Amino acid sequence: QVQVVESGGGLVQPGGSLRLSCVASGSIFSISTMGWYRRAPGKQRELVAIGDSGGSADYADSVKGRFTISRDNTKNTVNLQMNSLKPEDTGVYYCSARIYSSPTRWYDHWGQGTQVTVSS
Repeated sequence: QVQVVESGGGLVQPGGSLRLSCVASGSIFSISTMGWYRRAPGKQRELVAIGDSGGSADYADSVKGRFTISRDNTKNTVNLQMNSLKPEDTGVYYCSARIYSSPTRWYDHWGQGTQVTVSS
């Protein structure tokens, strides 16, 4: 069994900051990518940021320069530091991890989501 659990959402004013955290636990051989997605009200889920085990990262254009993803491979965690938040960043944020249960078998696991609301 594998679990992916997010934490750190909440309500913040425009221009403020939040830090999201995610930890994967259970029967894990290795993890390749860990990332954050969000679903804004009335919109489809979109990629926010993703990082691989080697330290490379990719971001949605809308968050570049404001959000930073970081991983701790020894703890199976990924964080998302969100600065200069805007109302359009509001949504449910989901952590995703591509987890290998063996050298050749993997599955994309998702957390339950955490709400981020940017509003004055």
